[in-house]
Amino acid sequence: MRRFSVVLAAFALAFTALPASAERIKDLAQVAGVRGNPLVGYGLVVGLDGSGDRTSQTPFTVQSMKAMLEQLGVTIPPGVNPQLKNVAAVAIHAELPAFAKPGQTIDVTVSSIGNAGSLRGGSLLMAPLKGADGQVYAIAQGSLVVSGFGAQGRDGSRISVNAPNGGRIPSGAIVERAVPGAAPGGSVTLNLHQNDFTTAARIVSAVDAAFGAGHAKALDGVTIEITPPAGDRIAFLSKLESLDISPGASAAKVIVNSRTGTVVMGGSVTVMPAAVAHGSLTVTVSETFNVDQPNPLTGGATVVTPQSTVTANADGSRMFMFKGGTSLEAIVRAVNAVGAAPGDIVAILEALKRAGALRAELEVI
Repeated sequence: MRRFSVVLAAFALAFTALPASAERIKDLAQVAGVRGNPLVGYGLVVGLDGSGDRTSQTPFTVQSMKAMLEQLGVTIPPGVNPQLKNVAAVAIHAELPAFAKPGQTIDVTVSSIGNAGSLRGGSLLMAPLKGADGQVYAIAQGSLVVSGFGAQGRDGSRISVNAPNGGRIPSGAIVERAVPGAAPGGSVTLNLHQNDFTTAARIVSAVDAAFGAGHAKALDGVTIEITPPAGDRIAFLSKLESLDISPGASAAKVIVNSRTGTVVMGGSVTVMPAAVAHGSLTVTVSETFNVDQPNPLTGGATVVTPQSTVTANADGSRMFMFKGGTSLEAIVRAVNAVGAAPGDIVAILEALKRAGALRAELEVI
């Protein structure tokens, strides 16, 4: 008998057996303005062992190499098209952390944008990394660390593990420009990771209890405005993000992944009185061919005639009942009892939702 998804059992134990625990404010919200910024750039990786771009199909690699050599004082004669095998054009991306200062280093990820077979053993030449405003915030350069590998035979057979045409450079970029951070004075704004009025109200109560009444005010289910007391602002933020609160219970929700058949239920999911019939219908179509021979001396021709046989069989048909207020544990036990497959579970949940018996939001991803 097929068992229900392990994810459901784990979530059943997590939500039904354990009480809500306290969490730090820093795990539930972030201070407005304290965020990272994505950076992107373009560059060349050199030193490859013949696994670079095929320049006949990626002419921009040759153009980039010519432009770089001209800046270094090397002029390639007109009409000369170098056939490079150890150079690859790459895209570079990184994230500039909040409060990063010039001179600090950040990690970068390098990915081939041409047809290079592998970047293993290559080195990235100096490349600027720009932000959304077009300004250069970091300079990247260094040797790549590539986790994947690939091998190819002369007959065209090929095997690869992971993705050898991408890699990382730890501490591969130096920050050249700082991003202005949050304003040093004024109120502090907290933004919850998830919209929840209960959690917002509990944060306001916790802040007022720690720093005095009137310091915090919830503007909506996500935003909380806090007026810091006089004194060291950094010490205040440190104490603020370390406050423990019990977040509000999440809404009853069922998440269905239609591609993988995975179903995840929250602990607040309940089912009203309903009866569900579950069964599997198997339809078998078999094709056979008969050969008809003509009678002797009739002048007829041999004819092949197809014969189709269609059978239908419904096995394991059952009906089970949900009582009013059925808990998540009872739902898991019931679907396990009938051996429902993930695809059948999705159909059952959709039917319960349409019948008005499923007290939860059904979300298909």
